Amino acid sequence: MVNLVIMRHGEAQPYAADDSLRQLTPDGQNDVRQMALWLKTVYANLDYVWSSPYLRAQQTAELMLEQQPAECQFKLIPELVPDAPAEAVKAQIDALLLAQPNAKLLLVSHMPLVSFLVESFTEPGQAPIFSTASLTCISYQPGQGGVVQERNRPLALSVLPEI
Repeated sequence: MVNLVIMRHGEAQPYAADDSLRQLTPDGQNDVRQMALWLKTVYANLDYVWSSPYLRAQQTAELMLEQQPAECQFKLIPELVPDAPAEAVKAQIDALLLAQPNAKLLLVSHMPLVSFLVESFTEPGQAPIFSTASLTCISYQPGQGGVVQERNRPLALSVLPEI
């Protein structure tokens, strides 16, 4: 059962006065909407969406939430910034899954953290490069590790109509 989805934010503007304020481009928004529809169609509803505090990640999370039930809970996680240590995030997820073993969670963050998170939840040497708006679906149990079940990216969804 996939219970952890790790996603890189959608395509963002190349520049802003502060990197944390970069916004999604129209193409980035469309890519995220396609991924949100795909995730809703292929996997069961999520319980939580956790996002980096950076604007582009928050915008991505909000678009992903549009395809989730109203009960899905959104939370900003300060540790989901690009250069944060993966272990700090992993500890929070382990605590959540120990308290709620059936919870399903989406993390929206940045390179390189998303790569290191996949490695942290699966196995060493399993740190993929993420294109924007791509995601990795993992079956994970605290203390037992996880297995990548699927990776997907907007270009692979070219058969879906634009939203």
